[in-house]
Amino acid sequence: MIPVSAYQDQRVVVTGAGGGIGAALARRFAAEGATVVVNDLDAAKAAAVAGEIGARAVAVPGDAGAVVARAREALGGGVDVYCANAGLASGGDAFADEDVWAAAWDTNVMAHVRAARALLPDWLERGGGRFVSTVSAAGLLTMIGAAPYSVSKHGALAFAEWLSLTYRHRGVQVHAICPQGVRTDMLTAAGSAGELVLAPTAIEPDAVAEALFDGMEKGRFLILPHPEVADYYAARAGDPDRWLGNMNRLQQKWESP
Repeated sequence: MIPVSAYQDQRVVVTGAGGGIGAALARRFAAEGATVVVNDLDAAKAAAVAGEIGARAVAVPGDAGAVVARAREALGGGVDVYCANAGLASGGDAFADEDVWAAAWDTNVMAHVRAARALLPDWLERGGGRFVSTVSAAGLLTMIGAAPYSVSKHGALAFAEWLSLTYRHRGVQVHAICPQGVRTDMLTAAGSAGELVLAPTAIEPDAVAEALFDGMEKGRFLILPHPEVADYYAARAGDPDRWLGNMNRLQQKWESP
């Protein structure tokens, strides 16, 4: 007998699924037998991914922070798994414009908060639900040349941690995906900083999806597609001054002509 997937007939929403990690997650959930809402600001990209997946996918384009109600309707009334994957890779330093900081915070943090507000009443009533946050290793560590991105991703991780510690005893499962470089348009947009820090160990989006499914099976909160990130995270916590010194040397290398 062929085993039935744990995600057979689950109702799944993936934001930012018009390409990259989001598209890989949508494909993988559909392959496991789930019905998937493919959400993206770019309606054409969302439709293309949903069309590629076929009958188990439906495109629901629009703002990730306001998609839950329309996704429920598309899925027939409920959401079992929500993947808060849409993200904004905002570069810049402390002097980045206020609107850059605001956009990073709105997309990388507040969209997750708004989705949780919409999802939690139903999940708590029925005693189950799964929230997957695509955070990035920048949320555990940091990223040179990208202050708005790094700070907002720390916020995304903090919110995912809060959800997990607050609601896990009520059946809500939370996972934070924290990859380093992934071969997507976002890596390309990271420019020379991405080439220096992320590109040498970059992986394919499908590897991120595989890491998530392995982590969900094992009940892990932190999903680390690059296992070495665990060592960096421990080093940062154990000796922050040494870690900051090493990161500053990386910053200087990036600044050097």
